[in-house]
Amino acid sequence: MNVCGIIVEYNPFHNGHRYHAEMARKQTGADLMVAVMSGNFLQRGEPAILDKWSRAKSALHNGVDLVVELPVEWSVQSADYFAKGAVQLLQMLNCNYLCFGTEEKIVFAYEDFGIFVRQNQHKIQQELQQLSDQAMSYPQKMMNVFTNLYPELTFDFSSPNHILGLSYAKENASYQEPMKLVPIARKSAGYHEETLTDQSIASATAIRKALGEERLIDDFVPETTAKLLSEEPMQTWENYWPFLRYQLLSSNLEQLKNIYQMSEGLEIRMQAAAKSAASFHEFVTLVKSKRYTWTRIQRLACYVLLNIQKEELLDQQTQRYIHVLGFTKAGQSFLKEKKELPLFSKIGKKEAKIAHLMVRSDQIYQLGGKIPEQNFGRKPYSY
Repeated sequence: MNVCGIIVEYNPFHNGHRYHAEMARKQTGADLMVAVMSGNFLQRGEPAILDKWSRAKSALHNGVDLVVELPVEWSVQSADYFAKGAVQLLQMLNCNYLCFGTEEKIVFAYEDFGIFVRQNQHKIQQELQQLSDQAMSYPQKMMNVFTNLYPELTFDFSSPNHILGLSYAKENASYQEPMKLVPIARKSAGYHEETLTDQSIASATAIRKALGEERLIDDFVPETTAKLLSEEPMQTWENYWPFLRYQLLSSNLEQLKNIYQMSEGLEIRMQAAAKSAASFHEFVTLVKSKRYTWTRIQRLACYVLLNIQKEELLDQQTQRYIHVLGFTKAGQSFLKEKKELPLFSKIGKKEAKIAHLMVRSDQIYQLGGKIPEQNFGRKPYSY
């Protein structure tokens, strides 16, 4: 069986995502489409606009056969760690292909790049250590290193899908049997595009902005998504701002220092901003600087909100489990042949102990509005 994996967030699922799934199946000849989808907190440090079950439902109605969750210890991460967790799940499910979107119009040899990184780890680390400019962020340093070592590489911060593709390539090349990489050029709207056009495909960013302004988005999303958006409560960071602010003001600085990725006195900066900010947007604006990007602050805000400690997260990343959110009949048949895998089709006490960060983050996600129970008593959505 040909199995194609895709790594997604679907925030929300729109026509561009449906196009991606259709093209992935067509270009790979896949018998089965598997989506590894972020849970309720996303890669750029945001709560998902709709919960994970609703987003999985949209995917299954529009070309995906199996949806499994990328849990919070991997989903709220920079590109390399996000890719590590997602590729690991696809490898566990024995996918033959990994298909992803890219802004690159000229074909880029992602597999060759992955092999280069695998074979030149020592040289890359040496180059990285020689960069003494502490004002540079880690992605900026890596861009500098690869510009020197791999001149054919295009790498800029306006191409997030291309950057993720590079991370997928690096991680995939570390396996004994890597998946075949299949990049698909994004159609029409760019990732950061904020306007709705007269075409049927718009970015998730533009769709979320339109929803916030109470404009119609039905032409840009499948019917399933439109229905869910009209029925389900939509979440933004502002829903969680009171809880984040409470965490920052009620914790002392020593407690905040123990939060995952809290460094360089950011706890002082964040606590001070929490005292005066009237909204989450104002809070990030106060904390943000040339050194600390908006995304870095949002991710750190997630860790504070969820009270994720460094050792706790690293320990959670050693756990191996696959939380199934939904499947078609074909996806269900596929899973029946995978009895040797640590599949979680429902969460009980045993599973909750193993996936404790996922359970906790989902309980906190529920504080954002009238959101149903996210784990206990839930079973995979079947379509």
